[in-house]
Amino acid sequence: MRIDVLTIFPEFFGQVFDFGIIRRARKADIVQINVIDIREFAVDKHKMTDDRPFGGGDGMVMKPEPIFAAVKHLLGTTDREGYPEGSRVILLSPQGKPLKQPMAESLAEDADHIVLICGRYEGVDERVNETLVTDEISIGDYVLSGGEPAAIVLTDAIVRLLPDALGSETSAENDSFSNGLLDCPHYTRPAEFMGMKVPEVLLNGNHAEIDKWRHEKALEKTKKNRPDLLKIGEDGESG
Repeated sequence: MRIDVLTIFPEFFGQVFDFGIIRRARKADIVQINVIDIREFAVDKHKMTDDRPFGGGDGMVMKPEPIFAAVKHLLGTTDREGYPEGSRVILLSPQGKPLKQPMAESLAEDADHIVLICGRYEGVDERVNETLVTDEISIGDYVLSGGEPAAIVLTDAIVRLLPDALGSETSAENDSFSNGLLDCPHYTRPAEFMGMKVPEVLLNGNHAEIDKWRHEKALEKTKKNRPDLLKIGEDGESG
């Protein structure tokens, strides 16, 4: 998979893709990640990427020309119907669809080339959304100063789901949200710490009992912290 991040602050990303799972996936050529400065595609001598909004109002709006030029450079066209197969152009935006685990799973499975557009200021000229964007995604019901943190979150959520990225075929399957529940509690050595003991069931080697205990505890934690997930399951909707 290839992920291109379009931003006016490339330095924001620094070394964030040089650690942990993403670093291993990059070294193993499972994913290629490029951070691209939108200013390189600005059409005026001052490299302007924003301007005042039509109709008045506070703040600035990111201009369409540099973003159109960047997407054409990467995908060969500004017609989303003509994008190469497996290409997705994603705008990170508070107005987007909420990021959920099934969405990350779908992108990891179906996309070969993802272009992430990091908005700034009051947002991006709507013609970018109308013409270039295949998906508009939000990472939560709150507003950030820009799309850069959201791009990092989305990249991490996708990359860890790519084949061989985690080193275990079942690691991602057992994550929170993957089966509609939060993850169960986990323990490691020592078996007793400050008088607190690891549950005996995890020490007896009976995998059927361990699986049953983990499911019960996952259900218990979901009821406590995210009862809305159980309601979604009852309604038959996708979380």
